[in-house]
Amino acid sequence: MKLVTGLLAAVLLLAGVGASHAVVRIGEDRGGRIGTYVDKYQGLRSSGQTVIIDGLCASACTIVLGAVPHDKICVTSHANLGFHAAWDFGANGRAVTNPEATQMLYSMYPPAVKRWITARGGLTPHMIFLHGKQLMSMYKPCYLDAQASSH
Repeated sequence: MKLVTGLLAAVLLLAGVGASHAVVRIGEDRGGRIGTYVDKYQGLRSSGQTVIIDGLCASACTIVLGAVPHDKICVTSHANLGFHAAWDFGANGRAVTNPEATQMLYSMYPPAVKRWITARGGLTPHMIFLHGKQLMSMYKPCYLDAQASSH
């Protein structure tokens, strides 16, 4: 019986270790439909995984900032977040800003990101990029080389 209890404890310990080191890397994600990303990131939030932003995360991809807890997100020196107003296809097939969806998108962002967006004129049809020192001041850095060498 002690052996079974010991094995069960070891399995649970190893399962916990595996889950705590699980990561999702985002890079070169140009976004897409808001609903798709909301669903995707709700699952990611509940998984407890850490998100590494290592490259472009634009448009709907940036929903990750509001969906995943701040302490579960880190950024590399390559991280580059792109923000713009939400849009739909108009009657003639052209992109038309959707004010309701834009407000919903904006409301998902954490306060520091909202302040940064507002200081640059808000969400408009033109993409604005958050990267470098400004981004690193809002999110903890992640060091991919250090993580890779520790395994």
